[in-house]
Amino acid sequence: MRLPNTAHTARPWRIHELTRDFRVEDVWALDTPGGPDDFPRLVRRITSGGGSDESCGPRILWTIRWKVGELLGWDEPKAGLGTRVPTLRDRLPADLREAGRGPDFPGLPFRPLYLLHDEWAAEIANRTVHGVMHLGWVPDGAGGHRGQMAVLVKPNGLLGTSYLAAIKPFRHLVIYPSMLRQLEDGWRADARDLRSQPG
Repeated sequence: MRLPNTAHTARPWRIHELTRDFRVEDVWALDTPGGPDDFPRLVRRITSGGGSDESCGPRILWTIRWKVGELLGWDEPKAGLGTRVPTLRDRLPADLREAGRGPDFPGLPFRPLYLLHDEWAAEIANRTVHGVMHLGWVPDGAGGHRGQMAVLVKPNGLLGTSYLAAIKPFRHLVIYPSMLRQLEDGWRADARDLRSQPG
């Protein structure tokens, strides 16, 4: 379920220190109920591909995006982190640097920034945008917790602004709903497996 941007901006997340020049593009509530210590499991599920959708619509859209990016050079190394834009790791205060990055994203061009008990962030950069995926672990109002995902962006000029505007309907209507549904289904399956394990 989409949330207002204030669901992210009103929380005292550490990511705010690093992204003052970014804008909040999307905030989503994740139907991933759990206890106070379940956040690392959510991060592992996301980074292991547990939120990457294999259904036809999103797969076709991602294939088109990567092909267009290849043809236009959007995703070349010179357009990414450490070349076109400095990595946000350069902005990390000492305590976040010492906290560790958390798991990597095999097969996806995201680089983890830091992992805390209730917060994790990873960044991506290409010719169109410098972006951050932020996961948080928030109280659910019923004594438990759930995940919350925010997408923060800094468009690269007119190309980036136009690109984000063009893909917005696809993100909201196809990509995120499908991706999050798969994540949430996997989360529930994990919970059933954990309950069925002996002792």
